[in-house]
Amino acid sequence: MYDVDGKRIHAQFPHMLYHNGKYYLYGSNKEFSNGTGIWHWGVKMYESEDLYNWKEVGIIIPPNENDVNSPLHPRKTMDAPCIIYNRKTDKWVCWLIEMNEKKAYTLVSDSLFGPYRFSGEGFFPCGLTVGDFDIAEADDGKAYIYFNNPHKRVICGELTEDYTATTGKYTAILERPQGVPYVREAPAHFQRDGKSYLITSGTTAFFPNPSEIAVGKHLGEYVTLGDPHVDDETKTSFHSQVRSVFKVPGKKDLYIALADRWLPEYMHVPYEKVRDWFYAWHHDATKEQLEAIRREGDEYNIIQNTMRQDVSIAEYVFLPIVFDKEIPSIYWREEWSLEEFE
Repeated sequence: MYDVDGKRIHAQFPHMLYHNGKYYLYGSNKEFSNGTGIWHWGVKMYESEDLYNWKEVGIIIPPNENDVNSPLHPRKTMDAPCIIYNRKTDKWVCWLIEMNEKKAYTLVSDSLFGPYRFSGEGFFPCGLTVGDFDIAEADDGKAYIYFNNPHKRVICGELTEDYTATTGKYTAILERPQGVPYVREAPAHFQRDGKSYLITSGTTAFFPNPSEIAVGKHLGEYVTLGDPHVDDETKTSFHSQVRSVFKVPGKKDLYIALADRWLPEYMHVPYEKVRDWFYAWHHDATKEQLEAIRREGDEYNIIQNTMRQDVSIAEYVFLPIVFDKEIPSIYWREEWSLEEFE
């Protein structure tokens, strides 16, 4: 994707929101994350009036180059920014994670565009280590965080009234006792007709894998419906990882799955090979087995050292979700338009 000035869009872990008649796309700025050890360069935002043409707003949460202990230092593994508006406090709240620490951080602003200030120190939501996450606001005004803990299960936790922390009330869902790579991560939440849906992926680092979608309710049980990516013979969610879902206002039933494609140059690597690598790596493989995997090429090095991978060339896959009654599906489309939907 490119903005109206022809520059590559950098908003990994993409999220969209609608504010004052315009659409905003934001995410982790990876423009310098080209294998030099820079993990991020703040949070970047783009603006559109039609969802087709995007103008750069700029970096709304800048990196902190001067403090090596700040989660916003470029070499810290800060990721997955998620912004939510709190009607009661009239504040914008941004959640971030520091992946090595497995902690969450929250920042608050009077404006969507910043400046954002930390609301406190890093913390463990619901007293638990945190991985990928998504924030959801329910119809009653309460808000919830969905996060993987970190690779054992998905947790739904209730947020405090100001949305900057958790109350301690939570439910564990989508547990996978068989372990990596089958456990779930990257929860992407959306609501439709009074039901909550959750798209998750397996755990294979920057390599894609099959998604699952589940339906349930906040702090309740979820039932898995299978992989929403229909006719995906590669078992890679169309070579992408869904990170969020955006309900387009003014459209009766248009939900867009926003996904990252981290490694476009490695789309030839079959999922079965990646799955076997990760299973061996996490389940007591022998020294000889690991050495045999290492000899298979550069692909395995991505697993070993993600800091040295060039994700500045990462791409996006934005596809509509279609529904057969209550069953959501995602089909591959080379192109599609808003006019196809009521």
